[in-house]
Amino acid sequence: MTRSPSIAGLILAAGASSRMGTDKALLPWRGGTFLQAQIEALRMVTEMVIVVAGANAESLKPIVYASGAFLVTNPQPELGQFSSLQVGVQAVLNYGRDAAMITLVDRPPVQPSTIDTLRTAFLRALETGKWAVVPETQGMHGHPILVAREMMEAFLRAPATSNAREVQHAHQDRIEYVPVVDPHAVINVDTPEDYRRLTGTPA
Repeated sequence: MTRSPSIAGLILAAGASSRMGTDKALLPWRGGTFLQAQIEALRMVTEMVIVVAGANAESLKPIVYASGAFLVTNPQPELGQFSSLQVGVQAVLNYGRDAAMITLVDRPPVQPSTIDTLRTAFLRALETGKWAVVPETQGMHGHPILVAREMMEAFLRAPATSNAREVQHAHQDRIEYVPVVDPHAVINVDTPEDYRRLTGTPA
């Protein structure tokens, strides 16, 4: 029997949000912000939540700390999302956790039932030698993903010019794809139009 891992939540929030025109982490969502909602969702099923910020670190600090999460800063966010992922998983390992539930801040959180389904599938998958589980809905792969230490170490070994999809593809046999019925698992909110469609607000 595989020992149950200590899981940290990891939210990547260092993007410049250039297409949105405002920090996507701070977009209003159900009485709070995207960032607050993601922290709260992950806090329910993880031992701690880590937020990776970039140039926006000072503006995110009040939300992160008020929500009981931890903040780490990507010193070179201009290198792209994969560099934030590497900063984040290194922080997870530094804090002594050996698994991570990783999501992006530019979307609303998935349903609690989806998180429970993924966590249960992850714990079961570890017993068969898998390194990660990824949600799949509407024929697409999404977030949050759960990764074991082995996958985090694979992310860290990859060059900064790589991306998570390439690393996952290189270890395809170690990944389990979990069907979920949750459109938020695959939604992307990149532009004001995306946000208006999500919230049903007029242009």
